Amino acid sequence: MTGLRRIAVLALEGVAPFELGMPSRVFGNAHAEDGGALYEVTVCTADGLPVTSDAGFTIGVTAGPEALAAADTVIVPPTHAMPGLLRAEPLPPALVDALAGIRPGTRIVSICTGSEVLAAAGLLDGRRATTHWAHAPEFQRAFPRVLLDEDVLFVDDGDILTSAGVAAGIDLCLYLIRADHGTAAANRAARLCVVPPWRDGGQAQYIDRPVPEPTVATTTATRAWALERLAEPVTLAELAAHARMSLRTFTRRFRDEVGMTPVQWLTVQRLEVARQLLESSDLPIDLVAHRAGFGSANSLRQHMRTALGISPIAYRRTYRPGSPAAAAA
Repeated sequence: MTGLRRIAVLALEGVAPFELGMPSRVFGNAHAEDGGALYEVTVCTADGLPVTSDAGFTIGVTAGPEALAAADTVIVPPTHAMPGLLRAEPLPPALVDALAGIRPGTRIVSICTGSEVLAAAGLLDGRRATTHWAHAPEFQRAFPRVLLDEDVLFVDDGDILTSAGVAAGIDLCLYLIRADHGTAAANRAARLCVVPPWRDGGQAQYIDRPVPEPTVATTTATRAWALERLAEPVTLAELAAHARMSLRTFTRRFRDEVGMTPVQWLTVQRLEVARQLLESSDLPIDLVAHRAGFGSANSLRQHMRTALGISPIAYRRTYRPGSPAAAAA
């Protein structure tokens, strides 16, 4: 087991079974190129005793709070047995003690409304976080010190990360694999789970709204067209023309479908291309910037620092420390 990253998944009373099992499935499918496992996942409870899921069956575990204390990453799935958290009711004492035993610097992750547990424990005070959009108004009233962003799929606030819902929990697990081991490992895990390695946009595209008439045009084909031309200076006018819409209609419909503006979406896609090239090749930074559609190394640097807080050279050194390009930089 030497070298494996240790993940502890905390099963609470009333836990949602799907979200509880998801980390084991996603991280269990994360392997190195030689097929070796990258993570050791342990499901535990706050006191080592069985809990009852919200589906009515009992979940027995082999570990208690000691697993939280030994973990590199702690994941808290949602529970439907603690509605009082949104009414300022305290956490159960055993849970408070278990969370207090987590080592400083441990990465703590919530899935969906598991964020309510972290917020009730005071772990999110003054920090950016997200939760399921349907719970956002109550969450904001209950935890006003949390800097809630209800528009995104997940938030990375350093050692604490929160996700918006069930599928967003999968997105966040894959994001963690990518942060730990690079794009190739995350893509392998995504393929085995038969899910996309990343999704565009935020929660806005999933909020309940009237369904458009089947005859209404969408931006899907235009997005596919743009993805084939990321290295080119594609303009908003060209995108709207391809979709055969006015600029105003195209921009509105694009945001409704994707959850961000066309320009923001193009930047996200170009950053994805740049990251893949930096992780998998020794191409000069200027050429990476050109192929990703940023035009210049300076533009790529600015966008990467804004979005990721890191320069292209530093990013490459993280994922390709022994490459000639990283050594020469």
